[in-house]
Amino acid sequence: MIKTLFIILLCGILSSCQPIDIQQVDIAASAPARTVLKVGTLYGPQIYLNSGEGESGFDFEMAQRFADYLAVPLEMIPYTNRKQLFAALKENKIDIIAAGIAKTPNRSQQFKLGPTLYKVNQVLVYKEGTPEPKDIGALSGEITVMANSSSVNTLTKLQKDYPELLWNQVNDKDNEELFALIANGELNYTISDSNSLLINQRFLPELRAGMILEEKVEVVWLLPPNNSDRLMSKLLAFWHKERRAGTLEHLNEKYFGHVKRFDYVDTRAFIRAIDNILPEYRSFFEQYSGELDWRKLAAASYQESHWNPSARSATGVRGMMMLTQPTAAYVGVDDRLDAEQSIRGGAFYLKDMMERLPESISEAQRIWFALASYNIGLGHVEDARRLTESMGMDPSAWRDVKKVLPLLQQSKYYKQTRYGYARGSEAVHYVDSIRRYYDTLVWIDNQTKTMEVIEDKDQVEVIAEDVSTNIHESTQ
Repeated sequence: MIKTLFIILLCGILSSCQPIDIQQVDIAASAPARTVLKVGTLYGPQIYLNSGEGESGFDFEMAQRFADYLAVPLEMIPYTNRKQLFAALKENKIDIIAAGIAKTPNRSQQFKLGPTLYKVNQVLVYKEGTPEPKDIGALSGEITVMANSSSVNTLTKLQKDYPELLWNQVNDKDNEELFALIANGELNYTISDSNSLLINQRFLPELRAGMILEEKVEVVWLLPPNNSDRLMSKLLAFWHKERRAGTLEHLNEKYFGHVKRFDYVDTRAFIRAIDNILPEYRSFFEQYSGELDWRKLAAASYQESHWNPSARSATGVRGMMMLTQPTAAYVGVDDRLDAEQSIRGGAFYLKDMMERLPESISEAQRIWFALASYNIGLGHVEDARRLTESMGMDPSAWRDVKKVLPLLQQSKYYKQTRYGYARGSEAVHYVDSIRRYYDTLVWIDNQTKTMEVIEDKDQVEVIAEDVSTNIHESTQ
């Protein structure tokens, strides 16, 4: 009897201890506190770049904001192709993929998908001067696309209606390399999202957009398929916050808003001018730009005069920076046709505009407001800002003010303003053009630096080989 009671008592004690044991196991099994956000990405102007001016790109900026939201440092980890990128996420080497990745059924099955960043069209890309493709089922050459890209998904769906449709997949080339091969005439066709094509047309103006193969494809971030619910929850909360703050609209405008208008002849002429004209004046742009990126000053000058020191307009503005006589006097320029004086004066005037802008305008956006003021005057830009605010938009966000500036040409709106009528649409075009010229300058500058590094490396190898040969011969 005593033995039976002892066994019952022991079971009761063990039973009462069970919840404590389970709780301890749960604590031990819970995920450790995140100490860094590891984001896998791919290189690309709109995705991620790391240059002498620091890191940039739509995905980088959003990733940095998300890391700040989580209160942890950001670690961007670039991969050379999508296969490596997807493998890294499955193996938990990274927390998120942020790389301009399009949503596809296959990816929906393999990963958790974040909310939509933006939407793009999938377009056929070909070279200027070759026949425009009219029928996807009767192309005059081969289509070459990146393996593991959304282009493969697009082509697979099209193949149901066009059974004869074939394509090549490559693992050793990225999107920009395929663009270059198209521009050089080494490939017939590739497929790209519309934004990537528009951005790369600034560097490779021979690229042309053919037929749209798929419309409004969603671009998203990818998360691991397992054990990522908590991170996804935080991502959704972050996304909701940033959408309300207008961050997505701001970044869409920053990286894609100025590339919608493409001019083949102008782009070709600008690239030639970079080679043939800019070297003569580059030192002046660098010398007088101060804290401003010299390439923004150079881009503004090209928009004004195409780097022609003798340029003049019917309204009396003259020189490299197209200064009026009163403005020249204000900035201390005696000879508007002297290239150095004009660049110095234009740089001073542009920086003066930036300083006179309201403090509510962020440092990153002040240059665009200043350039618009350089074009139509600070008073008209302030009129547009007041109109923007009256319409419930942000007067300190260029994305909103550029929508309102063209309204200064309509009596319904400019009669409400202090300074009246202004060619606001011209100011928007002016700023967008400068932004495109600036992007092209940055890209070419980076390409030049890369080639210099390669050439230096090759030269070192040649010298080392010569030294080795001399040593070998002297010991014989």
